Amino acid sequence: MFNFFIQRRANIKDDVLSGLTVALALIPEAVAFSFVAGVEPLVGLYAAFIVGLITAVGGGRPGMISGATGALAVVMIELVAQHGVEYLFAAVVLMGIIQITAGLLRLGKYISLVPHPVMLGFVNGLAIVIFLSQLQHFKLPGVMGVLAWMNGTTLWIMIALVASTMLIIFFVPRLTRAVPAPLIAIIVISAVVIGFNINTLQVKDMASVAGGLPQFHLPIVPLDWHTLSIIWPYSLILAAVGLLESLMTLSLVDEITETRGQSNRECLGQGVANVVAGFFGTMGGCAMIGQSMINVNSGGRRRLSGISAAIFLLLCILFGSRYIEMVPLAALVGVMFMVVVSTFEWSSIRIMHKMSRSDAFVLVLVSGVTVFTDLAIAVLAGVIVSALVFAWKSGKNIQLNSLVSTPRLSVYGLTGPLFFGSVRKFLNFFDPHKDPDHVVIDFKHSKVCDQSGLEAIKSLSERYFNIGKRLHLKHLSTDCQRFLKSMEVFVDVNVIVKPKFRMVPSHEHLKLALPPET
Repeated sequence: MFNFFIQRRANIKDDVLSGLTVALALIPEAVAFSFVAGVEPLVGLYAAFIVGLITAVGGGRPGMISGATGALAVVMIELVAQHGVEYLFAAVVLMGIIQITAGLLRLGKYISLVPHPVMLGFVNGLAIVIFLSQLQHFKLPGVMGVLAWMNGTTLWIMIALVASTMLIIFFVPRLTRAVPAPLIAIIVISAVVIGFNINTLQVKDMASVAGGLPQFHLPIVPLDWHTLSIIWPYSLILAAVGLLESLMTLSLVDEITETRGQSNRECLGQGVANVVAGFFGTMGGCAMIGQSMINVNSGGRRRLSGISAAIFLLLCILFGSRYIEMVPLAALVGVMFMVVVSTFEWSSIRIMHKMSRSDAFVLVLVSGVTVFTDLAIAVLAGVIVSALVFAWKSGKNIQLNSLVSTPRLSVYGLTGPLFFGSVRKFLNFFDPHKDPDHVVIDFKHSKVCDQSGLEAIKSLSERYFNIGKRLHLKHLSTDCQRFLKSMEVFVDVNVIVKPKFRMVPSHEHLKLALPPET
């Protein structure tokens, strides 16, 4: 991964300054996502403050930034359009309760089941999504308010300012590390635009960010089953998408900082934050990969950085709106473009030809689905495809070796896992009509992994029993033995092979005696 920001040890100055940088970058994002969800800009700004502050204090990943996100906003569109904003606030509260439940059940640990190609696809897909989301700032209202692409001098000024911002961020760390490079870039570009009275888009052209303190607000909805039937599907999706994006971002920040966050604590922190956010009339939120990257790469390592970002954002809303609204959008777009460059896993392109075809396919699949649908569907699709590929490959690893063969007895050694992906091959190994009266299968180098494997053993034993023959199993696990006994399967488990050829029945198993060499 490219990294244009110099890594440094955590200190108070870096945490505070990186928090200020993040706060400036949060404003246009929160406003934009508010418009996407169909709510007022302050609904998104207050969500960024409340969710950002609570997760910074009680979340599981110091240095990670949370707030209103596009992944959640697109889920909210239909709910707000059909039922109104009050139902959204109620849905956010229920979303938080679901996330708290997930944390209490310690479900966050299952993020470790996400394969690495899925993580690469997630990172690359989100980088592309961030890039595409910034392109809207290159549009201006046209005929009847329809947005149209900039052209002429306006477009070239925008491009020049964005490019200048990116260059400043690239070169400043080579000169000084006293102040985060993105913050210097924002200040310099703002000073140039204001000082030379350059005509370009500013934050105030999106919406006003002035407001007071967020007020406690109970959702004005009927407290009945009908309301619950309306909001719970949206709340469930919002909770899943929010936790998935947060835990994936947590894993990414872990990798960058070479530290380890607490996934279950993050679930609890996100849940508490969204419950409070819903009761203060906001749209809720989750972790933001773009702002988290800005924070981490600007030196923000501890909880103070997230707390500072939330407090600076609130101060901007309360007292600094007139100054924040003068910041050129080009400066913020340039910062986000550098986030795109540093977030995208460029090494994945170089190693694509060295990866297996299945892993390469999963990487591209997750990236594409993230761009064209949403993160939750993309990760789910990637995990499912990876699991199916793994099952297919593992199913081919099962092998059967003939250890002993006599007219009355055959002993086979099984290697490899017996599960749903290998049962067909397992059953095809045996031919009851050609085998002798007694067949022993040794599971010393094999393991029955699931119900399908047990059902395969049961089916095979019945095939032998129906033609008057007997199947015996050796080195079978205790759990498998218990299951086969409960199913009254016609099979003897854990047989003992002895040096002389004789069969001694017992109440638990059948003891087989066999000459040493046949």
